[in-house]
Amino acid sequence: MDDKTTVAHRTFPSAEEDAAAAAKTTPIPQTEHPSYRLAFQDPDFLLREELRPVRFQLELLKPEMLLKEHGIASTFVLYGSARIPSPEMAEALVAAARTDWERKVAERMRAKAKYYTEAYKLAYLVSSLPREDGERHFVVCSGGGPSIMEAANKGAHDAGAESVALNIVLEHEQLPNPYVTPALSFQFHYFALRKMHFLMRAKAVAAFPGGFGTLDELFETLTLIQTRKVKPFPVLLFGREFWERIINFEALAEEGTISRDDLSLFHFVETAEEAWEIVAGFYEISAMGGPC
Repeated sequence: MDDKTTVAHRTFPSAEEDAAAAAKTTPIPQTEHPSYRLAFQDPDFLLREELRPVRFQLELLKPEMLLKEHGIASTFVLYGSARIPSPEMAEALVAAARTDWERKVAERMRAKAKYYTEAYKLAYLVSSLPREDGERHFVVCSGGGPSIMEAANKGAHDAGAESVALNIVLEHEQLPNPYVTPALSFQFHYFALRKMHFLMRAKAVAAFPGGFGTLDELFETLTLIQTRKVKPFPVLLFGREFWERIINFEALAEEGTISRDDLSLFHFVETAEEAWEIVAGFYEISAMGGPC
């Protein structure tokens, strides 16, 4: 036998083969009852309350397997608001305000529009890193929605790189933004599994101004680093004025509820270049160029 000949051997038929065979079953009352469906083809069965542990496992496995198949070894995660406008939309937001309160909020949002630009620049910059032995590092990963998330995926897209999006099923549908790589666009039911995937490959996290979701993800990240459940990595807070206005980190240390050393778990930054300098220094990476 030729040494190059490969003999394929499989004792049992594949799941695909059994599924195809099951689809050809003769329709009689017994075969048409839901109980006769193959378990893995029975959505009613898979959605039962008792199957929640299995759904957890599936939601963990699917992105993990596909990310591995795409050679994505590590990610650069960008958190941030779904409401901050792009610079092009900021003026329209102010113009649409009808009350003093709406105008005040719109003006604050307009002031934060610069972070859309910085998220884009940061994503473009890290997406320009070369592959290492076929693996990709610092792959941009966002929540897949609009605003800061869109800027992140757009920056990667314009740099000619793939990017990841971890979307979540919400009451009001949040479609993935158009710059996400389709093959790396994932949808989650469980927030817990989504947050795991945000950090399983993370080599750095950038948190831009945001609301409850951003705060949740940021504090989850800081807690895991603080408790040494994950290896330390750079956590970058864009916009010192915003973060110090909504969270008094110094007060937490003064009250003794965190250690003073915990204040070193994150860095305040204002620009993409400043953020990358911290990350490059942490990993001892040589300087590189960013977007024009």
